[in-house]
Amino acid sequence: MAHPKRKTSKSRRDKRRTHYKATAPSLTTCQTTGTVHLPHRAYEVDGVLYYNGKVLIENATVA
Repeated sequence: MAHPKRKTSKSRRDKRRTHYKATAPSLTTCQTTGTVHLPHRAYEVDGVLYYNGKVLIENATVA
């Protein structure tokens, strides 16, 4: 197996890792209720479960 001849410095290592970064999740606003939620996910508003602006389950409690 190949071994490095010299130790990789912290500066050189960190330059290589500059493209690894966290991104904020994209959020959408429901046109029916006006709540902000993750796209393509069911979301709860006042005990009612919605998906794509339509009611899925009334009186639902999401744990």
